[in-house]
Amino acid sequence: MLLILMGSFTLLLCMVLGAASGLDVYAAAALGGTFTIIYALISYYLSDKIALMASGAKAITKSEAPELYNIVENLCITNGQPTPAIYLMNDDSPNAFATGRDPEHASIAFTTGLLRILNKQELEGVAAHELSHVKNYDIRVMTIVVVLVGAVMLLSDILLRSSFAGNKKEAGTILLVIGLVLAILSPLLAEIIKLAVSRQREYLADASGALLTRYPEGLASALQKISAHGQPLKKANHATAHLFISSPFGAKEGGKVSWFSKLFATHPPVEDRIARLTSMGK
Repeated sequence: MLLILMGSFTLLLCMVLGAASGLDVYAAAALGGTFTIIYALISYYLSDKIALMASGAKAITKSEAPELYNIVENLCITNGQPTPAIYLMNDDSPNAFATGRDPEHASIAFTTGLLRILNKQELEGVAAHELSHVKNYDIRVMTIVVVLVGAVMLLSDILLRSSFAGNKKEAGTILLVIGLVLAILSPLLAEIIKLAVSRQREYLADASGALLTRYPEGLASALQKISAHGQPLKKANHATAHLFISSPFGAKEGGKVSWFSKLFATHPPVEDRIARLTSMGK
């Protein structure tokens, strides 16, 4: 079903933008079909590996981090889910993320900085948050969103380039204007949609993680420490920023944030997250 959704959406975009660029319907369909198959398969099956590689995460064994492994395994048993592969990022910035297409093909990664500054209860809170992303299929939802957003942005770029390549007469003035507007606005709107989905899934994972550990104060305290640290990841990038428990760009707490900045934030305000978790413990 996921591949059908991704494929249908991408194929439709290819046909519409291809036609607007001056291609006939058959050429647009052929282009869309080829692009859809390759793009969807690579994104669905390799997105987790790409995210782990981009973040510099390395797989570790139980002997290398026995306490972390015990925490994750115990939480998985309690939550009735398979234990994911565990990765470590050699980075002083405290952070963590989960990725994969389903609970059977999932991975979670932690930075060395996170393991250093958190106590056991706080680390359990972070691990439970990431495992909740896996159990709630957030990792699959975000895979869909990223794939579709990527398709919109890539195809819009193709349309914009082809519009300046001599297709004005064939497409017609009105169609050209519509196509250019789409090419300019669609990446912006797609990015807003992606970030909005990401923020809502963070709230859900916070709540689910707190219910799993039955100690919301642990995750709240962890978020407080992570936010106060303020150091960006060495390999922070916008493509994977939404996957992390906190912004990898090291946004510090405090200070007034404009509504425009919040619109493009990958995560909800940490103060709101901590307040919700604190209220759960009362």
